[in-house]
Amino acid sequence: MRSLLRTLEQATLRDIALVCLADALVGASFGAISVSGGLPLWVPTALSVLVFAGGSQFAAVGVVLSGGGALAAVATGLVLNARLLPFGFAVADVLQGPWWQRLFGAQMLTDESAAFALQQHEPRRRRAAFWICGVSLFVVWNVAVLLGGLAGGLIGDTDVLGLDAAFPAVLLALVLPSLKDRGTRAAAVVGAVVAVTVTPFVPAGLPVLLALVGLLFAGRPGVGAASVSGPLPGSESGSGPGPEPGERGVAVPTAVKEDVR
Repeated sequence: MRSLLRTLEQATLRDIALVCLADALVGASFGAISVSGGLPLWVPTALSVLVFAGGSQFAAVGVVLSGGGALAAVATGLVLNARLLPFGFAVADVLQGPWWQRLFGAQMLTDESAAFALQQHEPRRRRAAFWICGVSLFVVWNVAVLLGGLAGGLIGDTDVLGLDAAFPAVLLALVLPSLKDRGTRAAAVVGAVVAVTVTPFVPAGLPVLLALVGLLFAGRPGVGAASVSGPLPGSESGSGPGPEPGERGVAVPTAVKEDVR
């Protein structure tokens, strides 16, 4: 674990710590809501260990506490977790080793661990970001849910304390730097508009999936980069070594550091 910590920059480790802190508040909220709503402590605890998906856990408990059955709760959780399927394909390269290790890695797959992994360009850093974020969140979330459940009715209405807003606020602060890129900003705006528009008309969980439409407006990588359509640097009047076949219009991208989740 220590070698993994040395692999990542301090800024990335700081962002992971902030997300863990926000998750701890939300996890305590979930445990308290579940127990104060009448569920035994083992229910939110087991959900946190076996499901490990905050949104799905909140949705499933909400269905049960409102009088719904187990099948309805499971279906709601599956709809919410469907967004993790494309994330799994995107970070499949970080899950290596025997089958049990890949299975454990699949359990660590969350929005946050996938986002941190995708921010890294080197394979070693991608693996480090995924595992550090995933394992840290798993430990913090489960401990927080247990403590929140033990507190039970002592917390009461968590909305009054503003705990429900802590997680979105931290995520928004971490995402803001990436919005400097025009393509990312366009995708985020379109996705947000779509999600807000359809929320009153579709079941919980679907607005997040439909927001992926915003990716169609992100543009292609390299847009806005300088393009070299003439001779390559170092050649004079077209003489000297030219570009290899297929290298016409070589794009010169601008290095952009994004400090996101």
